[in-house]
Amino acid sequence: MPKLKPKDLTFIDLFAGCGGLSLGLEQAGFFPLYVNELNKDALETYLINRDKHYPHLRNKFYSKDIKNVIYEKKFFTQLFKDLNDAFERDFAEHTVDVVAGGPPCQGFSGIGIRRSYSVDKEQLPSNHLFQDMAFFVHKVKPKIFLFENVQGLMRSKWTSGGKKGEIFDEVLETFRKIPNYDVKYKLVYAKDYGVPQNRPRVLVIGVRKDLNIKVIEDNDALENGFLPKPTNDYPNIEDVFSDLIDNKFEYGGTTKNYPSDPKNYWQEDIRKKFRSNKTFLKGDSLTEHKYSNHSDKIREKFSYMIKNKGEIPENFKTKKFAQRLLPRKWDDKGPTITATSLPDDFVHYSQARSPTVREWARLQTFPDWYQFAGKRTTGGIRRAGNPRESIFEREVPKYTQIGNAVPVKLAFEIGKHFSKLLKK
Repeated sequence: MPKLKPKDLTFIDLFAGCGGLSLGLEQAGFFPLYVNELNKDALETYLINRDKHYPHLRNKFYSKDIKNVIYEKKFFTQLFKDLNDAFERDFAEHTVDVVAGGPPCQGFSGIGIRRSYSVDKEQLPSNHLFQDMAFFVHKVKPKIFLFENVQGLMRSKWTSGGKKGEIFDEVLETFRKIPNYDVKYKLVYAKDYGVPQNRPRVLVIGVRKDLNIKVIEDNDALENGFLPKPTNDYPNIEDVFSDLIDNKFEYGGTTKNYPSDPKNYWQEDIRKKFRSNKTFLKGDSLTEHKYSNHSDKIREKFSYMIKNKGEIPENFKTKKFAQRLLPRKWDDKGPTITATSLPDDFVHYSQARSPTVREWARLQTFPDWYQFAGKRTTGGIRRAGNPRESIFEREVPKYTQIGNAVPVKLAFEIGKHFSKLLKK
């Protein structure tokens, strides 16, 4: 069992996915006590990356379905007992520092709305999980809680005849009903915190009143000091990908070793070995750098886009979606993309192909040592489900796990800030 030092800050991650939020908090000095994630592949990704230093998670301290937690009458009593026994800390007296969670958001995101087969949002079970998270927070009473979701939540309505924003109003009201918390929110952009993509996310933060953080009436979490000031240190795409370019790559093939040494500080950092200051060098083993086997027609289309600043020729345009060429460098507005669950949305800036899983992970600021479980990709109903037929289960392949994650660097900056608030 790993040692929990007296001053170690602790957290619980609900709906943790493949672990982007957790990893950022861990990098900021937080210790993961417990994890919840329904999808088996995402959960396995989470656990394989923590088996060495946090083996308690796989051994005992995880759950799959949040509903089993909520409906088990003695769950919280038993959880505190097990935590007290495992870590020799009284969690009733020294409460968990942070409970964080991003309930699945397919019904609120733009892409999710298109795939929800015209079912009203109030009928999608995943859209009510915020209530389960609020109940969990109420029972655990952490010093801080963090709820994360897509921007679309702020304008969503329960039914087609509903009021715009009514779902977010209900989310806020639910969290504000938990006794003894000041609750604020903010729409943040990941690029403002050093992530090479735009990625807007709404964050709802509750700080327990006995932390004595001075608050103002404004709902803005940043103005109230609940969130860190932006760092604005995002890299260009070329700075993110250039060391991974293999001039001998083959469609459908894999590059198994780093083709070059790091070319800049950002790459040195992302290539650091697990819990080490040593960096992966040229020739060292590289994972998840397999290339899609695009058809000749798609290769021709992508080559044209690279030569013509992303323009798609008429004969290649489709009604389904339009791919975008990833720019070598951002313009004055900074990152304009948002990595979703579909790598085919984007084209590499210098090679006629979509990004690999490793490149996709770098867009979300996952370090290169981080491994992913499950299929590389999948499609259709297996990924989207069909709520009209009561098919809510979705496959979550590697690209989707990464696309659904909280960017690690964003979570790290938030974690550092929470640490300062807690140590005051």
